[in-house]
Amino acid sequence: MRSSYSTEDVQLLLKDITGQVIPLPTNERERLIQSGHHYCEMLPIEYIPTKEYMDVYQEALENYAKTTANAIGCLSDKIIKKRGNNIVLVSLARAGIPIGILIKRYLKFKFKLDIPHYSISIIRGKGIDDNAMKYLLNQYRPQQLLFVDGWIGKGAIFNELKKVIHVYNQVSSDIAVVADPANITELCGTHEDILIPSSCLNCTVSGLISRTFLRDDIIGVNDFHGAVYYKNLESADLSYVFISEIEKHFAFENVESTFCKNGYGIDEVKKIAQKYKVTDINLVKPGIGETTRVLLRRVPKMVLIDEKYRKNKELKPIVRLAKEKEVPIQYCNLNYYKCCGIIKNLTDI
Repeated sequence: MRSSYSTEDVQLLLKDITGQVIPLPTNERERLIQSGHHYCEMLPIEYIPTKEYMDVYQEALENYAKTTANAIGCLSDKIIKKRGNNIVLVSLARAGIPIGILIKRYLKFKFKLDIPHYSISIIRGKGIDDNAMKYLLNQYRPQQLLFVDGWIGKGAIFNELKKVIHVYNQVSSDIAVVADPANITELCGTHEDILIPSSCLNCTVSGLISRTFLRDDIIGVNDFHGAVYYKNLESADLSYVFISEIEKHFAFENVESTFCKNGYGIDEVKKIAQKYKVTDINLVKPGIGETTRVLLRRVPKMVLIDEKYRKNKELKPIVRLAKEKEVPIQYCNLNYYKCCGIIKNLTDI
């Protein structure tokens, strides 16, 4: 699979399906998803950021690179403490890829380790890429594999992983993430809902690849899950700019987060769904990363922002996107998350 990343940083266990899938406009794709078609059977048209939004992104990168680097360092320390040196990073495409690269680089920076890093696809409701897993297990012991993602929203992908991983004997369902406001994994840089700048953009900060794709007419029984390479966006690619900006803030000593909540984020998600009369909990996307994704590639109904963060610089990319897309913002009291995106129901579109 082509990408703008070096194979020294990551090997993508994906099938290159560039030119075989026509991306769909957001509204059309949303209608198809909500009428029963799976999101993995289609690809969105990539959002091309405005200059104003890119200015906000650049500001976010400058302001929160150090916070992200610290969380990467804390996470990497926890990985070594829990799993030891003999690991293989398996990032979940695509949000996990830049995080996997940063963990790999941090482990080299601090521990002088050169850890293998692969990326594979996992799809909610469809499971993990079986052919990719067989490829990895043909080369490594199951105990070596460690899954990596960017963040946890309400835990859908983590739950998918736990549901399917028992098929692979002795492979752990542990998942390492930068931020876990849902409060469901200890392998995280922080439980605080922090801005990870890579969440602000799509393929141009993820190696110029699409989100992963699975449809029988294109992906054969022996194929890896698919993805598209966006060659037309090479001039706008910021994948390594992001990596370099975080990497320059790496430190041997990291400040461990003291942020702590009792209970689980999913309980707050259920309350949000009930309050705003959302019958499908999959339409509620909590946390900075997930809210941004709603604004970038779904049809949002509204954005909720915790009243405490009304003027917070961390949420400027979300506020900017909401303004561009004319999505109403409602300020309220949230406990686990700083914000939440709610997708429009099909009947409202």
